[in-house]
Amino acid sequence: MKHRIVVLGAGYAGAYVAGNLARRLSPADTDITVVNSEPDFVQRMRLHQLATGRQIKAPKLADVFAGTGIRLHLARVTAVDPERQAVAVANADGGGELGYDTLVYALGSHGDDHGVPGAAEHVFDIAARPSALRLRERLDSLGRRDEAGNVVVVGDGLTGIETATEIAESRPGRSVTLVARGELGSRLSAGARSHLRQACDRLGITVLEHTSVEAVEATRVLCADGTALASDATVWTAGFAVNPIAAASGLEVTENGRIVVDRTMRSASYPNVYAVGDSSYAIGDNGRPLPMSCASAGYTGRQAVEAIVGRLTGRKIANTKLVYAYNHISLGRRDAILQMVDDEGQAKPKHMGGRNPARIKAGILKMSLWATSHPTFGMPKRKHRLAAETDATAATDVTAEKAVA
Repeated sequence: MKHRIVVLGAGYAGAYVAGNLARRLSPADTDITVVNSEPDFVQRMRLHQLATGRQIKAPKLADVFAGTGIRLHLARVTAVDPERQAVAVANADGGGELGYDTLVYALGSHGDDHGVPGAAEHVFDIAARPSALRLRERLDSLGRRDEAGNVVVVGDGLTGIETATEIAESRPGRSVTLVARGELGSRLSAGARSHLRQACDRLGITVLEHTSVEAVEATRVLCADGTALASDATVWTAGFAVNPIAAASGLEVTENGRIVVDRTMRSASYPNVYAVGDSSYAIGDNGRPLPMSCASAGYTGRQAVEAIVGRLTGRKIANTKLVYAYNHISLGRRDAILQMVDDEGQAKPKHMGGRNPARIKAGILKMSLWATSHPTFGMPKRKHRLAAETDATAATDVTAEKAVA
């Protein structure tokens, strides 16, 4: 009987893991299934651009996985039962179960309104394609009115900054306000903060620092200091949360629901379950938890592939890099900031700003899409067969002497 590998989620991390497992494991021994609720691959790093009207490619996952041997199951994951090694799913045709021998949990994250009154009813977010498209419709509707329209972006993390600057640049005439809980760009170096402020000034963005939002209404954002901001479209980027399915399954998770994993991305409580991307709570090489980010997704996905292939085939398991080296922030289409960080996660003094980092960011986005769309590029002629008596839950790890870059 073939070893059943089920990958939950086909975002950057899930698609990467599934494609690379298909590249390296023999289909004579393994059966790989990807479960995803949408038929398209979503370029999450570009959803702020989709929301403002840009045409963003969304390859069909059926085309992406064509010829790879990977089975695509379009359904929504409703539960995971690690004791029975089963996943409950639901789609338009009803529900069902998928059994697995190895599970890769890559369901990612979604926007978190932190329970702020009125946020669930009135805000837009760009954490998923449907919500980004709803924001796009609202921005389009504002363009058909006589008045310019007020847009309030709550949250000054990387997503909030990219969203505010993209809206201000692509939708001229809108009044864009960015609400920052602390100092704008507090995680950046002094030079990068200065560049960010200049970009906001250039784009006409009003920045409110040291301001927290107390409630959201249909046409207003109410701040804790009593300020009321007129808003025709309130965009919420003040945090992300993971799907509660992991916590409900009995897997060991953190307080915010991320799956606790070891150095190889294997669940601390169920050895045949792996978690990658935003869903995982992984400790990086600097001894600190990797942040939720697309960059982290790539590193955790690579380590999971090495671990799964190693354990199933009886080979050595290499420790790949688990690092977070920089923050890359788009400021519209022709400007960006590349901020390097040190081993403590603090901004280094030097940064890059302007067109060059914008070109670099565009190149990274194109490369990420290409790699996802060609999951088995360079597929080896001879794939690894599984060990004669594979026991993925009891395998002994042998770390490679040299880390794989």
